[in-house]
Amino acid sequence: MKLRAVPSVLVLVDGTDVHHDLIGAALALQEIAVEAGLPAARGVGMSRFNDPPPATAEADVYVLYLSGPRFDAAEQRALSDLVAGGKGVVAVHASNLFGFGPGGIEADRAAIDLIGSRYLSHGDAGSEGRFDVRVRPGHPVTRYLDDFAIDDEYYLVDCAPGLDVLAERDTPRGPEPVAYARAHGAGRVCYTALGHDPRAWGNPWFRQLVRQAVLWTAGVPDEDIASWSTRWPLGNARTIGP
Repeated sequence: MKLRAVPSVLVLVDGTDVHHDLIGAALALQEIAVEAGLPAARGVGMSRFNDPPPATAEADVYVLYLSGPRFDAAEQRALSDLVAGGKGVVAVHASNLFGFGPGGIEADRAAIDLIGSRYLSHGDAGSEGRFDVRVRPGHPVTRYLDDFAIDDEYYLVDCAPGLDVLAERDTPRGPEPVAYARAHGAGRVCYTALGHDPRAWGNPWFRQLVRQAVLWTAGVPDEDIASWSTRWPLGNARTIGP
């Protein structure tokens, strides 16, 4: 029986830490979820959705920071079913690294259909650097955000049609989505390509994006997203909203 009166968050990391600091990401993302006003726990591993233990079953939102093509197909389908039933997912950075393991794309089909995209490459401009993010206003995830700059890793992603693109960056081949939202059955999904390492995790605009993504995927009403989001200053004496 669930005892909490407000939505709860479970931050999950998995994969290899050769290119990504999984423990650092778990700590940073848990802190961001708590800043959003929600209780948050963290865990390791994605083999938990078939016959989920209480901590997994009771969570309302799963914040994913994955690094490596290691996600069992049955677990993908179980997570997809949980979200279709009303839970939320916030997938960060390499959490859409699908199609590179045994079985290729079809082995990860359920996860691709759930998240709505898959990583392709870093592109032709190197692997990382400083770039501008252009925010599309109006959605609860971006309503209190302005355009911002960030030091992060470059990602090119293959996106499914019909996504609600929330933010993008300019590339030689045209605008590239860096955040989007989508519905999945009765649940909600938000993905951001941002968030490689502490340079991004400490960026106040990235933190705001993830905070509002957590609140939106948790089903928190728009007016509460406004009040919870604007409590937290952005630094340099700036606050969010009017």
